Amino acid sequence: MKIKPLNDHLLVVRAEPKDTVKGGIIIPDSAKEKPQEAVIKAVGPGRLVDGKRVPLEVKKGEIVLISKYGGTEIKYDDKDYILIREDDILAVIE
Repeated sequence: MKIKPLNDHLLVVRAEPKDTVKGGIIIPDSAKEKPQEAVIKAVGPGRLVDGKRVPLEVKKGEIVLISKYGGTEIKYDDKDYILIREDDILAVIE
């Protein structure tokens, strides 16, 4: 990975949206909502508090729920990523 997040930032990839719903209805691309599930690809070292580094509570590879409108979408090597802060993570999916 060539992108290294700084401080309390994380680099995530959204999960792929589902093409069908339980009833078997196929959803066109224009009507799909962005999924809130994401996989963490890289994490920063943590934020500084009173001159001390506080590590992040999540780690690379975990699946998380992220805020719907949080973060900055970026494109790198023809892949879509989102750069978010740790505060934009709502939950870890176990």
